[in-house]
Amino acid sequence: MKNLNIKIIFQMMGFLLIFNGLFMLISAGVSFYYKDGATEGIFFAGIITILAGLISRFTTKNFKKRINKQEGYIIVTLGWVFMSLSGSLPYLFSEAIPSFTNAFFETMSGYTTTGASILNDIESMPQGILFWRSTTHWIGGMGIIVLTIAVLPLLGIGGMQLFAAEAPGPSADKLHPRITDTAKRLYLIYLGLTVAEAVFLKLAGMSVFDAANHAMSTLSTGGFSTKNASVAFWNDKPIIHYIITIFMIIAGTNFVLTYFAFRGKLSNVFKDEEFRAYILNIIGISVIVALIIYFRADVSNLATETQLIDHPMVYGRLESAFRHAFFQVASVITTTGFVSADFTVWTHFLTILFFILMFFGASAGSTSGGIKFVRHIIMIKNGILEFKRSMHPSAIIPVWYNGKTVSQDIVFNIMAFVILYLIVFALGSLVFGLLGLDFISAIGGSASSLGNVGPAFGQLSPVNNYDSLPSLGKWWSAFLMLLGRLELFTVLILFTPYFWKTGKF
Repeated sequence: MKNLNIKIIFQMMGFLLIFNGLFMLISAGVSFYYKDGATEGIFFAGIITILAGLISRFTTKNFKKRINKQEGYIIVTLGWVFMSLSGSLPYLFSEAIPSFTNAFFETMSGYTTTGASILNDIESMPQGILFWRSTTHWIGGMGIIVLTIAVLPLLGIGGMQLFAAEAPGPSADKLHPRITDTAKRLYLIYLGLTVAEAVFLKLAGMSVFDAANHAMSTLSTGGFSTKNASVAFWNDKPIIHYIITIFMIIAGTNFVLTYFAFRGKLSNVFKDEEFRAYILNIIGISVIVALIIYFRADVSNLATETQLIDHPMVYGRLESAFRHAFFQVASVITTTGFVSADFTVWTHFLTILFFILMFFGASAGSTSGGIKFVRHIIMIKNGILEFKRSMHPSAIIPVWYNGKTVSQDIVFNIMAFVILYLIVFALGSLVFGLLGLDFISAIGGSASSLGNVGPAFGQLSPVNNYDSLPSLGKWWSAFLMLLGRLELFTVLILFTPYFWKTGKF
């Protein structure tokens, strides 16, 4: 503890606040353009946030330009907390969300790309506030810290420790030996895909405002929409569903593989075990869900009767079943949380299936939450090998992944992560139950918050929201969101005595 570089922590908090404030000013510009009445509140929130950041940096300007692991974990966790606290100000100052608890919940849900909301009438919100809401998704999607690594050389600081703490997944793949160059490439891919989706959505029939907001929410695998009905608002435009589905799948793909795809190295993409498992699961499960919807579910939940009559070829029962199945499976697996229909009424079997999908997660190195496919793959492989080890106890039988052996340290780390994830899920469910939620709502809310999915079940289903949670439930849900987004260890390690007693971490 005595060797902790406090000044570098405040320097980074100051930089993040300035970064956050500048995005608020952009949202204030959007508000001014639409004359929605929230401009002044968002503008002052941005100015105050920037000033707080400048003060934090000015008062700690003589600092050691070095970050060790201990400080890296603190910066990442506090970074999300400070960003969420300051990110609540536009809601509070504009009085769009006057309650601090609700404002903080909405902001944490945004930065962690969970997409759970307390808003009962989204469409009545000022456009500047809706844009800020989507912006919190977009910032959080790539990771606040990964974005800032690209500019750390300006401070003379190396960012490898931060990247290791922030990068989603059991390991941080690098595109370039220098971590700052890695961050820049990831950022450019992220920005380019966001712009591309916005253009496609505009061409498909969305307004510019809706297209920009949904593109930010999709690439971040967040799920905030500008409509009360989410993407179901455009059920009469199937092409919009397909565009968003494709970009959700791209957002859930390891960004390193996306980079290789842009470079024409498709063999690197298709040889990746996680990518193959990810795509095959989405396709296979979508087919199963579509068939059950087609034969068992009420198709009136998928498209209106007028649409089915007026456009029989486009809105036929089979097409509609496949489209909604494909959309919802991709949305839950990638933890985006958009909804095209209320999937909780598609038979009890599908309700259970979607609950299980909340534990999948997409790819490591993507913007999605959840456990991630690579961990599932290695856990399954190791489990199968235990049969061989039982028959040959003296043999050394390693786990193979992508043609390479996986070290026992990584296998143990993954096993510890999955076990800890399930323990936190169970504790999360118990707390929700203690706060008065019924069984279905409690386990659904815990799985959804921890997995950064958004919509859950029961009173937290797609047709409801999280406003019905008691105040303590909202704070608990926000804490689970933070744990899930930073993959448990980054946050929980701060609560261990060992972390603070170690002189050199």
